[in-house]
Amino acid sequence: MALTQRLEIRQGQALVMTPQLQQAIKLLQLSNVELAEYCEQELEKNPLLERDDSVAALDAERAPAEPKTQDEPLEASLAREDFSKCEEMDTSHDNLYDNDEPPSSVIPSAPSAPLADWTTVKSSQRFEGDEDLLESTIADGGSLKDYLEGQLAIAALDAEQRLICVSLIDAIDEAGYLRADLDEVAQRLGADRALVEKTVAVLQGFDPVGIGARDLAECLALQLKDKDRLDPAMQAMLAHLDLVARRDTAQLAHLCGVDAADIADMIAEIRDLSPKPGLAFSSETVQPVVPDVIVREGPDGGWHVELNSDTLPRLLVNARYYAKVSSHARDKDSKNYLTECLNNANWLVKSLDQRARTILKVASEIVRQQDGFLAYGVRHLRPLNLRTIADAISMHESTVSRVTSNKYISTPRGLFELKYFFTASIQSVNGAECHSAEAVRDRIREMIEREGSDEVLSDDRIVALLTADGVNIARRTVAKYREAMRIPSSVERRRLNGREPAMAELR
Repeated sequence: MALTQRLEIRQGQALVMTPQLQQAIKLLQLSNVELAEYCEQELEKNPLLERDDSVAALDAERAPAEPKTQDEPLEASLAREDFSKCEEMDTSHDNLYDNDEPPSSVIPSAPSAPLADWTTVKSSQRFEGDEDLLESTIADGGSLKDYLEGQLAIAALDAEQRLICVSLIDAIDEAGYLRADLDEVAQRLGADRALVEKTVAVLQGFDPVGIGARDLAECLALQLKDKDRLDPAMQAMLAHLDLVARRDTAQLAHLCGVDAADIADMIAEIRDLSPKPGLAFSSETVQPVVPDVIVREGPDGGWHVELNSDTLPRLLVNARYYAKVSSHARDKDSKNYLTECLNNANWLVKSLDQRARTILKVASEIVRQQDGFLAYGVRHLRPLNLRTIADAISMHESTVSRVTSNKYISTPRGLFELKYFFTASIQSVNGAECHSAEAVRDRIREMIEREGSDEVLSDDRIVALLTADGVNIARRTVAKYREAMRIPSSVERRRLNGREPAMAELR
């Protein structure tokens, strides 16, 4: 068969995603924070876009006299603009995802009816005076590095040690631990290893106590030494923190040379220490989670679902500015640029509107499906997957997945991510309705919390109790759920004899 060149015409079908459609899909999966940043970038880039502050100002003026009702339509809170004077656009994508109208925001409802963790970070060192310098530094937004360098400035060190200390401070991580190889520091700075170790000891004397430690045992030892509690028994305990994590009281008592009561007191002292003293100076500002959807119980017993207007960007297309500038455009490039800016601005406004409608539609269906959870709690959480929601509102699963990513809903039960309501199902014993995995986890947690010191429930016993309640679950599943909730095994709980977990953070 000879190899030749020839021309052929073939007819086929292919899905081509236009840049506008790609933008709409991208907007759908952005969180409210990411969406605000994206809109700011578009405002800087497109001269025909402007922020609509009139709605917010009007709401602020009307707030004292005319509070916003819960059943206000979505259109009243979304950006809108009269495009009658603008050029016509392609309207073949009016609905970017589906052709259904948004559902009602009122969902009928049925009539209405945490293990402790060692996560508290404390500071045991304060300067004399009326003001806590550590707390004031945090309030002023100072970082741990700035705080340590401020103490270095008043430390009695020579020039060589000061240079070494600056290098060591740069090697301290956000938790307050020194993450540097001393031999490498000495070689890089051309200093003696003994002088570097001496400087490390000076750095470890800075506030907060425990800073500059190279491991957890050294961090705790520095804090105990500051309290004058670092005796030989405590040193032996710090050398065997793995036994403390396993709660092996008998072995600890043998190694430390004390009785079980002293071991309990020593563990209590360790619990009062800070395992990560540098976290009090976290340089990252914690951003509170702002819900995208708000659910309230109405006077008629139904659930009112509405979008949080504070998270909706309000953008307008400045048609008047476009008409003014386009009338003075002479060359072809200027006209093409203005036309492109207008089309992009119109499409962005429509995409934001469709994004809001899609989120409301998906959230309303989730509320309808999980009505029992809102009314009675986590025990009534139903098994749910993306396909169920997608079929109910005639959307694709990928669209529902994008909507539920990085979106939060505020309910009378608390603030949850939309993906929280999608849980796996666990079969029932007699073929009845399946149970939600999250509801089963909550039942396991409650069983363990209610157990007495004389009767510790093993995983097999928990399986038997759940099976008696109609839950068909395997022992390995119970163990997986228990470990995910950081609950010790029955052997470890029996060793504790009813004590709370003491060293959960030392694992």
